[in-house]
Amino acid sequence: MDWAYGGVNTTVPRNAGPECAAYMNPLWRKIETTLILMSAIKLFDWGYRRIKIENINYEKRDIGHFRRFLLVTMCIIWGMEIGYKFSSRTVIYLLNPCHVTTAIQIYLLAATPSKLTTGIFRVHLNLLNGPLLAFLFPETDTRILPLESAIYWIQHGMMFVVPYYLLFIRGPYIVEELSDISWNAFSYSINLFYHFGVLQTMAIPTEVNLNHMLCPAILDPFDSQFYRTCGLFHQAFLCPAMCKFVCLTAKIFSALFESVKSKNQTTNSDKSIQNTVETDKKLD
Repeated sequence: MDWAYGGVNTTVPRNAGPECAAYMNPLWRKIETTLILMSAIKLFDWGYRRIKIENINYEKRDIGHFRRFLLVTMCIIWGMEIGYKFSSRTVIYLLNPCHVTTAIQIYLLAATPSKLTTGIFRVHLNLLNGPLLAFLFPETDTRILPLESAIYWIQHGMMFVVPYYLLFIRGPYIVEELSDISWNAFSYSINLFYHFGVLQTMAIPTEVNLNHMLCPAILDPFDSQFYRTCGLFHQAFLCPAMCKFVCLTAKIFSALFESVKSKNQTTNSDKSIQNTVETDKKLD
């Protein structure tokens, strides 16, 4: 498995290695994981029983060919990330949530409109805490290949552009009411399953700190044996908050755009009528 994690830099603090892997008490890790996964099961059940997808107009909409442009751009960015990971023998980092979210966005840009597309879109909106945290707490110390650091910023920036555009063109990319938290609960349970079921399972034997499942970041204000439990609570707030914020601001921007568009159409119509009247007067 040297190609997967043989190139991981263990000299960067809290990035990987035995010291990071031994940070948490093994017994507490097992207790915490069991309790969180049990909570995730209950949350999944609660959310799944309440989520619903309304009747949707699946008409394809786009502004020019911008969706195709976004699809090509995201494929290039993700392709470069994959290339970097294979070149540096750190393929395991492709399991980090932001790379998974990028792959989901590529699917959404290319997918045929359906209720499945709508469901995946709504779930992915609850994963936008990832790019926000990437901007607030950037980790580019291990990115040494040409343009690798630049791609880090571009990728996480584009992860915000895609959902805003999809919300703007609507079609299958519509969301539940702002007061509805069932999709937020359902999505967060999946997030917990992924972190404590997949990432932790891969991180422990490889000693690679995937999304800080082994040890906290140096700047983590909750640096202690309970840092993951604290993360459980503050991300339970941040994930739905980011989702609702993106949905609300997208709705406001869309309303402003439609208002400006309507005014321009009215102005053009008035000018057309005025020109017609002036032409008729000249003919008289």
